[in-house]
Formats: sequence, C-alpha cells, structure tokens
Amino acid sequence: MIEVVSVRSTPEFQRSAVRRLIFVRFRGVPLFWRLDLAVWAASRAFDENVDADNPEARGSDWSLPESAAMNAIGACKEVMRGHDPVADGLLSRGFQRINAPDPGGDWPDRIIALARAVSTRTPELTDLTNEIINLATDLH
Repeated sequence: MIEVVSVRSTPEFQRSAVRRLIFVRFRGVPLFWRLDLAVWAASRAFDENVDADNPEARGSDWSLPESAAMNAIGACKEVMRGHDPVADGLLSRGFQRINAPDPGGDWPDRIIALARAVSTRTPELTDLTNEIINLATDLH
C-alpha cells in the first residue's frame, strides 16, 4: 500500500466553490511521482478562468518550505532535460519563497543549498530534502 505523505491545495482556489488544484506526495515512490489533481464543478468543467480573479476563493493554508522543496525537485527534472533557464527560474522562486539567499554555483550546489534551507526552516521535511540532496548529487 502506498502511503500519502502530503496533500496540499493551492491557495488560489482553497475556498473556491467550483475549483481546486491539489498536490499529493507519496512515500516510497520516485520524487517525480507527485499527483497533481485539478478538480472542477461539472458546471464549470475545465474553465481555466473560473475564480482566477476571485479574492473570496483564496486561502492561506500553504507551506512555503514544501513549495520550495517542490521547486528543487522541478529544477532537478529541468536540468536533466537540459532546460537550464526553467531550472534557474524554479530555483530562484524556491529561494524567494523561504527568503533564503541563492548562493549561486553549479546546479547541484544550488539545489542542495535550497534543500538544506528548507530542512533548516521545516525539520519535518528532512526526509524529503535528503531525497532531493541525493537526487541533486547524481547531477554531477
């Protein structure tokens, strides 16, 4: 049985009556295997504009450190694909999310620095950040 480790709903639609965007992480599966689930009410199915500008749909239950960790994972994926500008943007946003300085350097160093900064701020994410560090080390 696969264990759910984390369920997050994007703050943009947390209080929406017609739309949600949910991210689920599982234990024991590769880091890239995250479930991204977009849910709409049948009346507004696949309407990308619904509640996009509705401040009443917004919520505030969102872990910036976990989001930054997801940026580090995304950066690993983009580096592997040779999409350096995308990886750079993901890392920059990750560091900004947790108000940590980007030390610069090569890809593994930056990804590892972001993972360590996340772990320092949110120790309960240490298992995740250790996996990210292992992944980034393989990028050398």
